[in-house]
Amino acid sequence: MEREPGAAGVRRALGRRLEAVLASRSEANAVFDILAVLQSEDQEEFQEAVRTCSRLFGALLERGELFVGQLPSEEMVMTGSQGATRKYKVWMRHRYHSCCNRLGELLGHPSFQVKELALSALMKFVQLEGAHPLEKSKWEGNYLFPRELFKLVVGGLLSPEEDQSLLLSQFREYLDYDDTRYHTMQAAVDAVARVTGQHPEVPPTFWNNAFTLLSAVSLPRREPTVSNFYVKRAELWDTWKVAHLKEHRRVFQAMWLSFLKHKLPLSLYKKVLLIVHDAILPQLAQPTLMIDFLTRACDLGGALSLLALNGLFILIHKHNLEYPDFYRKLYGLLDPSVFHVKYRARFFHLADLFLSSSHLPAYLVAAFAKRLARLALTAPPEALLMVLPFICNLLRRHPACRVLVHRPHGPELDADPYDPGEEDPAQSRALESSLWELQALQRHYHPEVSKAASVINQALSVPEVSIAPLLELTAYEIFERDLKKKGPEPVPLEFIPAQGLLGRPGELCAQHFTLS
Repeated sequence: MEREPGAAGVRRALGRRLEAVLASRSEANAVFDILAVLQSEDQEEFQEAVRTCSRLFGALLERGELFVGQLPSEEMVMTGSQGATRKYKVWMRHRYHSCCNRLGELLGHPSFQVKELALSALMKFVQLEGAHPLEKSKWEGNYLFPRELFKLVVGGLLSPEEDQSLLLSQFREYLDYDDTRYHTMQAAVDAVARVTGQHPEVPPTFWNNAFTLLSAVSLPRREPTVSNFYVKRAELWDTWKVAHLKEHRRVFQAMWLSFLKHKLPLSLYKKVLLIVHDAILPQLAQPTLMIDFLTRACDLGGALSLLALNGLFILIHKHNLEYPDFYRKLYGLLDPSVFHVKYRARFFHLADLFLSSSHLPAYLVAAFAKRLARLALTAPPEALLMVLPFICNLLRRHPACRVLVHRPHGPELDADPYDPGEEDPAQSRALESSLWELQALQRHYHPEVSKAASVINQALSVPEVSIAPLLELTAYEIFERDLKKKGPEPVPLEFIPAQGLLGRPGELCAQHFTLS
């Protein structure tokens, strides 16, 4: 194709080819000129070619000029005795496939502008091909959706090599439609299976892309809302799976389980666990199927164990899951580092939630109170101002544990029977001990800590003290708060006011004489 120099010249040349192809089938070979520009190394040129292809094949889909049905090979049709119209439609359908494949490759282009343009063109084809299917309906009311074309789109988004986070943020708008969301979940399952089967060691980029897409999927809460389709339909049939929320939940579950059954990077474990309780478990058809992933994450230790326990707690509390090691795992997370890590606030918020039931046995609550009190001896002031009310709240909820503070008829202890090295809280002998650590903290150098520890000397009030405002307390905030405190009135250092450093000699002598 002869082209005028510059982007404007390319635009005019492509426009002429477009008009020629749409005006007469005898000019169909001009499609090759348009597709050739898609291979150009000049970014502006192939961007114009993308726009031209979008208009060309969009018009051909609407006009029904692409072959409908199982696509035969191009060579067989061209050498056969079929009519000219059939040959034209088959030939043009093959050109359409070549265009879509090239657009799928452009989803991995270094330029985001090119990626965005290719995505927009492909999604336009999805909508038009859904409205004008290229496959024959098997029966009346048969649900048709361009699944293969859509798999090409999702496969480009879930690239193993290219970070697609920006493009995925653009794709989120299509997830507001029920049909595209449903097929996105199905295509994601296929993409995960394909990539994990092709790569012995799956690149972290793929896992990050997959998580970004999966975490963007959110199901409607009620059944009647499943009716907002990207591919416009004259009517909705009750036989369509895509029209039922329970089917969406089933596919949602399959999508997440296919992703979480693989060994993920540790950074991704944390991202998943941060949303599992709120965005994943409530929308699963069978939430208890997450037990394998959560127990595996629980064994990783540190913050991951804590976040996994949050999901397990929901399964225990709302879905009657039996997990006898739950509180033993939580007890094992209590070590000196818990006061110094960035997830301290979340840890104690969740620990407070886990220990909120009044039906917990006294020995278990006593073990937690004693372990926290022992750790408090070396904790920083900002942590102590939160931990001390936390311990007092445990005693308020469980009156049977108040023997740790006052044991009127108990024997005097020569040594602390509590075993801090015991991993099982039931065997720690905490209920036989006392919270002598709180009495030691009453002599703490920081007056607020000393005051908080002294609460134990009085009868504990019935209402609990909210620890929520104290969870995020930092050493800097304590320091700033101390600086803003108003102290007492100035204390006079001498009974004769100073008149200044430089005064008359007689006055200075008189002052010295008086003082003597």
